[in-house]
Amino acid sequence: MLLIQRRTGGTWAGPQRRRALLNRTDRPAPMPGEADVKYVDGDFRVVRPGGFVRCAVTGVPIPLEELRYWSVDLQEAYATPEAVSQRQTGPYAGKS
Repeated sequence: MLLIQRRTGGTWAGPQRRRALLNRTDRPAPMPGEADVKYVDGDFRVVRPGGFVRCAVTGVPIPLEELRYWSVDLQEAYATPEAVSQRQTGPYAGKS
């Protein structure tokens, strides 16, 4: 647990210091912009830092923390299982 003291008016607040607690789940804001990612079996590796990747089917941004679906063969990310299905049965199915 990390304690941060609040500074007021150029001096510390004395015995009645206020402390803000940061939980372990508090994360810094993700890096802005699109990440460059290499997809491997069961995992992915960030090549260029960023906060998100784009779904290959819908084009919607997917935060890296929420990325669950991708193709190793096509090196593409997908936002939902439906997008995966659409990609597998769509006009570009089987093409790399």
